[in-house]
Amino acid sequence: MAPTLKLPKRPAPKPPDRKPRDRKPPDRKPPDRKPPERAAPRPLAGTTTEEPRLSKRMSELGLCSRREADEWIENGWIKVDGQTVKTLGVRVSRTAKIEVEPAATRHQTEQVTILLNKPVGYVSGQPEDGHQPAMVLIKPENRWDEDASYMKFLPSHLRGLAPAGRLDIDSTGLMVFTQDGRVAKRLIGQDSEVEKEYLVRVEGTLSEEGMKLLRHGLEIDGVKLKPAQVSWANEDQLRFALREGRKRQIRRMCEMVGLVVTGLKRVRTGGVPLGSLPVGKWRYLRKGEKF
Repeated sequence: MAPTLKLPKRPAPKPPDRKPRDRKPPDRKPPDRKPPERAAPRPLAGTTTEEPRLSKRMSELGLCSRREADEWIENGWIKVDGQTVKTLGVRVSRTAKIEVEPAATRHQTEQVTILLNKPVGYVSGQPEDGHQPAMVLIKPENRWDEDASYMKFLPSHLRGLAPAGRLDIDSTGLMVFTQDGRVAKRLIGQDSEVEKEYLVRVEGTLSEEGMKLLRHGLEIDGVKLKPAQVSWANEDQLRFALREGRKRQIRRMCEMVGLVVTGLKRVRTGGVPLGSLPVGKWRYLRKGEKF
């Protein structure tokens, strides 16, 4: 029997080098989760959705502004028919008894109102075209030396202080700033009837018919203006007394009758005159002074 021939075993072939693939996990966006919708506040027992919200009712009653009302409600300072209400937006009956805690009254009496004689070149509200707001002038060093209020200035007096009305950048005179929502509502509320008086220097010739139109008969933006008291203060100045305040109203009125305004100064708001308050100076509204 012939011998069996044994062949050497071939080594197994090596698998080719393969770089591991960079496998990026699929982009998985978190599901869009909308925040849960807040349920509308429920009306108090015995009320309907047609009745006013508590903050509006408090404003109607002259207790405070709506903004103040919201703050008082959140602080638990308001009772409706003997029940403390701390939820904003609840509706109340017009016959409901609304009680204000003494803490709210104390808070209100601590609020201040400031009178400023605004110079030309300052805007009434937010900075505009590089011009500073008149608010920047209300600082201790600009307080009038003859301020008779004897009130000590506190940094907290600037918190929440806001202009109650506007005065054009090229006008000067009395501006009112307040923390008190009742004052703001009286001066700039929708139903405000507070009279404001101005001295207006003009150039041009004013006819008798033009004077009649200034007093009543002009329109601005298609809206008839309320009657105004207009008279000559001297040979080149008119005195205006208005119970409304549209943007640049007096200047536009004068243009309509052929006059050019070269100077405008507010000298009174309601029962509070500018008096001898110097330009750029401010003082506190004194007790007993009312607009």
